[in-house]
Amino acid sequence: MMLNKPYIDVGFFYNGIKDRFKVNLLSNENGFERRITDQNLHRPGLALAGFVDLFSYSRVQIIGNTEMRYLSKLTNEDRLIALERLFRFPIPCIILTDNNKPLPEMLEFAEKNNVSIFGSTLGTTKLMYFLTDFLDDQFAPSISQHGSFVDVYGVGILFIGDSGIGKSEVALDLVERGHRLVADDMVILTKKGEGILMGTGTQLARHIMEIRGLGFVNVEKMFGIRAIRFQKRLEVIVQLKQLGRGDEDDITRTGLENSLISLLDVELPLVKLPIIPGKNITVISEVIALNYLLKHYGYDPSVDMQERLRIALEKKMRPGRGTDYFEHDFE
Repeated sequence: MMLNKPYIDVGFFYNGIKDRFKVNLLSNENGFERRITDQNLHRPGLALAGFVDLFSYSRVQIIGNTEMRYLSKLTNEDRLIALERLFRFPIPCIILTDNNKPLPEMLEFAEKNNVSIFGSTLGTTKLMYFLTDFLDDQFAPSISQHGSFVDVYGVGILFIGDSGIGKSEVALDLVERGHRLVADDMVILTKKGEGILMGTGTQLARHIMEIRGLGFVNVEKMFGIRAIRFQKRLEVIVQLKQLGRGDEDDITRTGLENSLISLLDVELPLVKLPIIPGKNITVISEVIALNYLLKHYGYDPSVDMQERLRIALEKKMRPGRGTDYFEHDFE
């Protein structure tokens, strides 16, 4: 299910940035219900100067030292014309940077047109960097995915599969072994930049698991803060499968065939793990994480084994012992 936001209101925007980026309210709250529909920012220097043909008025307007200096150099009449021209458009809000204070005329126009004005002590470049990241996150494409998401040795593994196959039980076993739960049952995945998916749980069921036959389990209360994470990058997807007729051909044996799955146009490695009696899925999940780390740092055991076989075939080597000589170590 896609969870994209078509807009955020100014009140939500202000509450999200006021403590993070040292932003304070300089006008009244009448403009808090206005909507921000564009994740980009805009500096209205040209609009103040009179050129509005390409004015991006739907964006948050950033006014820094350059714009404030320009307004201060105008006559009272020209300043009123410039500000009237700016507030003629349905702009969401205005943020003054570098500890600039709003002009009295600016506050009058803002109150008349129900536009909120904010201020920040941060410089223009730094504040725009922070605000861009915040807005990118709010408008980033997101989906909900059924599964269990666990941080295993620092690798984000999402377990997927049919309902009742044992995803939550595997996640709970991993938590008991010292790994960290991110989310269970419903995972929210958000695309943060190219090739990066971040996952978290829902506000309602955060770190609460449903174990069939037992009921709800609060992982944070039971195992402590060490057992949870609020967010994690998704790196590997493990699909738990109940084998049926003909499914054996779909399971890799050598690891040379790299299966991929695409979520939000991000390709991720997919491991199809068959569920059979006696198989320790938890330990195998830990091995999957460690194997991913080895590949990430440049070592692929499947490629290594393939190269060993190639050399053995070329040299027509016969199978032999792993050691040439058993020393006096008869344990």
